[in-house]
Amino acid sequence: MLVIGDARASDLLDVNAQDVKLEVHGKRALVDYRANGKTRHVLVWGAINARTPEEGRPQVRFEHDYSGGFRFEHRAVWKTFVDQCRPYDGPPLAYLLAACKAPDGSYWALQSWQRNLPHRGWEPWTSGQKAWELRVSHWIGPVAQLELYTDWAFHGDAHDIFGRMTYAGLPVHGFHTTANGEPIDSYGRSLYIDTFGSAYGPGWQRETSIVFRKPSGAFCYSFWPTHDVSLPGKPARPAGNGARYRISVVGPGVTPDVTAEANDLGPYDPVVERQQDAVFMRVISGDKFCTTQR
Repeated sequence: MLVIGDARASDLLDVNAQDVKLEVHGKRALVDYRANGKTRHVLVWGAINARTPEEGRPQVRFEHDYSGGFRFEHRAVWKTFVDQCRPYDGPPLAYLLAACKAPDGSYWALQSWQRNLPHRGWEPWTSGQKAWELRVSHWIGPVAQLELYTDWAFHGDAHDIFGRMTYAGLPVHGFHTTANGEPIDSYGRSLYIDTFGSAYGPGWQRETSIVFRKPSGAFCYSFWPTHDVSLPGKPARPAGNGARYRISVVGPGVTPDVTAEANDLGPYDPVVERQQDAVFMRVISGDKFCTTQR
């Protein structure tokens, strides 16, 4: 069973896919793969790019035919699908499995990453947390722009990160969230924060996820010791600041997922903090919540 979860993204095809192949003919893509011991032939069409946030107007989303053509055309379209893919010459993409350029100049891509890892570097204990999501995107022109900066909060008491996400020059944000801050409309996007070389252990570890704020499309986050209620028994966890940070985001609409990385600034330096504070004020644009976290 495919569980979409809280992302409400139109480009999630499946989880834990293997032997993945992408083909394109006209304005339709065919994605072949194996998952759960079965071979799937999924036709995807009907959407491109993304709408900028507009409450009451649905975001673009794909049509899918997991039967390979039988659902809509009553025949095995996948068996006679003529691939028109051209070599990919678009922007570099994170988590990339396959990409190509369609005859009309648009791009299709398949990406896969672990969106649902537990917080605070905790080991996954459910299949959903371990899952590698297979995502398809279709776009023409620039993809979403993701900014990530590092700094300190409260005069050096904590390390922090901040930034924003824009698409077509406008902020990316949703209009409604759950009590836990998870987006519940088709425009909202969470950012998934990973930390490298932290107290959690070597390599990349998941810190947490938060939402881009309305209407600025900005975010801010400080690293503190916690008793995370999302973990079994609410264990004490150290501050997760590390040597490097990465944020990963499901792209708006049906555009590609994007990432950004930045180095930690090291021990507190008041001179550098003043420089970063100027960047902060430019990026955050007066967001009241983030301003109070300084």
